[in-house]
Amino acid sequence: MRQILFSGVIGLFLTLVGTPLLIKLLARKGYGQYIRDDGPRDHASKRGTPTMGGIAFILATLIAYAVTKVVTSSQPTISGLLVLFLMAGMGLVGFLDDYIKIVRRRSLGLRAGAKMLGQFIVGVTFAILSLNFADARGLTPASTHLSFTQDFGWSIGPVLFVLWALFMILAMSNGVNLTDGLDGLATGASVMVFGAYVFIGVWQYGQTCADAATAGASCYEVRDPLDTAVVAAALMGALFGFLWWNTSPAKIFMGDTGSLALGGALAALAIVSRTQLLMAVLGGLFVLITMSVVIQVGSFRLTGRRVFKMAPLQHHFELKGWSEVLVVVRFWIIQGMCVIVGIGIFYGTWVADW
Repeated sequence: MRQILFSGVIGLFLTLVGTPLLIKLLARKGYGQYIRDDGPRDHASKRGTPTMGGIAFILATLIAYAVTKVVTSSQPTISGLLVLFLMAGMGLVGFLDDYIKIVRRRSLGLRAGAKMLGQFIVGVTFAILSLNFADARGLTPASTHLSFTQDFGWSIGPVLFVLWALFMILAMSNGVNLTDGLDGLATGASVMVFGAYVFIGVWQYGQTCADAATAGASCYEVRDPLDTAVVAAALMGALFGFLWWNTSPAKIFMGDTGSLALGGALAALAIVSRTQLLMAVLGGLFVLITMSVVIQVGSFRLTGRRVFKMAPLQHHFELKGWSEVLVVVRFWIIQGMCVIVGIGIFYGTWVADW
């Protein structure tokens, strides 16, 4: 358990200290955010705020994980490395998108096709790799079964699994990206979900089927549960430190660099911990905000009318007169309730199966 404590504390320290250095560097180079002209008027004041802040917590997470392994003399696992790979890979796609926005001085970066291609390459690579590297018990980081709190049903096969994993990765990365519209909103919401995965990883480690004491009871067939908790703790700590600078009024934005990376990490944790469908509950705010966009676009195309004043959902409430801080805090409360419900379902299922 020392690994979890070390990774969280190191990640927190690195972003608390490193983020202001990144802010100065980005400001010196003029790498500021461009704001949509059709957005809420209050957002015009955000124009020029340094963006690509995701660099800070991506590097902090990678360093925190590496230092933890050295300090505790423990070996990295393939599951932990795959989560970090997907986070960094999606972050790279987001970085290219952010960089083009800045260089070309526009609010849109990569073309939709190029951005989707980058996400596709990274996502498919992760999915294929996750079905390999079996351990002594024959467990790979991911399985070809669907999962809620554990694997269930028949195997869907490797091809369908890759497609399913890609859908999860695209859905979560774009869900976090849509949520990242107000100061600290996506950061704070993500902290809660990563905190949930620290608990899930620790619990699965304590109730692993590899342990003879629990193998006959309700146990978990997960390859590297403790190391997924270490990665989740590093992310949670790094985001806590980043939130100090990202909360209203934000001194830096995470940009697509950060939001795509966080979505990728969340999807990866759900896949390797065998909690794929539970992610829809744990990340309920991201699902809600994504659905608001789907509903808005679908309604406008079918009827010519908009359901919300503006999508994503957080901007609808801004246009109704809620202050930005009020929207963020209330949405954090919603996300907190989603995490509580998700953890309750996870634990309740274990109790019911005992």
